[in-house]
Amino acid sequence: MWMETAPTNEPLKQKGAATAQRYKADMTRKSVSFILLTLLLILLAFWSIAMGSFHLSAGDLMRIFTGTGDGIGNIVIWHIRLPRVLAAIVSGCGLGLTGMVMQTLLKNPLASPFTLGISQGSAFGAAFAIVVLGAGGIPNTAVDLGGGGFAWTSLCAVTACAFFGAMAATAVILMLAYFRKMSPESVILAGVALSSLFTSGTILIQFFASEVEVATVVFWTFGDVARSSGTEILLLGLVTLGVLLFFLLNRWNLNALCAGEDEARSLGVEVDRLRLTGMFLAALVAALVTSFHGVIAFLGLLAPHIGRRLAGGDHRFLIPFSCILGALLLLAADTCGRLVVGSSALPVGVLTSFMGAPLFLFLLIRGLDK
Repeated sequence: MWMETAPTNEPLKQKGAATAQRYKADMTRKSVSFILLTLLLILLAFWSIAMGSFHLSAGDLMRIFTGTGDGIGNIVIWHIRLPRVLAAIVSGCGLGLTGMVMQTLLKNPLASPFTLGISQGSAFGAAFAIVVLGAGGIPNTAVDLGGGGFAWTSLCAVTACAFFGAMAATAVILMLAYFRKMSPESVILAGVALSSLFTSGTILIQFFASEVEVATVVFWTFGDVARSSGTEILLLGLVTLGVLLFFLLNRWNLNALCAGEDEARSLGVEVDRLRLTGMFLAALVAALVTSFHGVIAFLGLLAPHIGRRLAGGDHRFLIPFSCILGALLLLAADTCGRLVVGSSALPVGVLTSFMGAPLFLFLLIRGLDK
């Protein structure tokens, strides 16, 4: 006698087990990739410290780091190379983070501090300080600002004006995005317009400048991670760390925003508040990096896209991947620029432009919606 058997859930269980296995394998791959990138960054940092016109062996590094070394090696490492390496790591981490955040919040793959005009605003502020305020002379000379008895050093004047120029560009972008309710595409176009405006202003200032001042402005815009002091590196590191923690705490909100504004609001995300706060914090890091180290183009565009190739769109992984890739790319560019020409160094901003420009063109050819 034929008896009817009850249906089982075996196919569903097998499918669920296969999905869980794929998920675990994907998590393992991402974790291993991040660990390998971190180890690569550490190795590159030690190699960058050792290599140069004054070569240091592994034994020399061990003696110097353990406090038993002496002579010129101590000066080279502690006062020249180590601050430069730390500045490259912190700045690259900050630029990678800001580029990723801007692309997510504006939902535009071409968003970055350079394409939004923030870097150009900083360059205009630096040119204003060098030419108009007379801060382009010998460093650590006083600059009188308006006869009120308040004097800044030349370096502080350039850094402060560069920072205010970057934040002015950010303020314009945020006001257009918030009050005019502009679309992400329109915000990018507004950034292009701001870039043109600030670049024209910088050229106009250079037209009335002396030869020394023009050379100083041009040198500043090249980008150089060797110009910051330990205090500036510490300040930039603390601000970058605080901003990084903020976005890590909001990683699920960023994931929800990627699904669409309506879906994010239905899940309780305050989209407008997240966008304004996130853009301000990202621009703050970008402004500090640019005011301390000059214009470093395309790094904020390049690192997040490589991170998406390796980690996907999940911000639990995309945030740390963007940071580590930004630090790795900037340190590699600075090390190459320092080793290629011997005792001097190629501007790191030029090398990052060589890396980022092909990707920019690739995105335009491939299409923004893909």
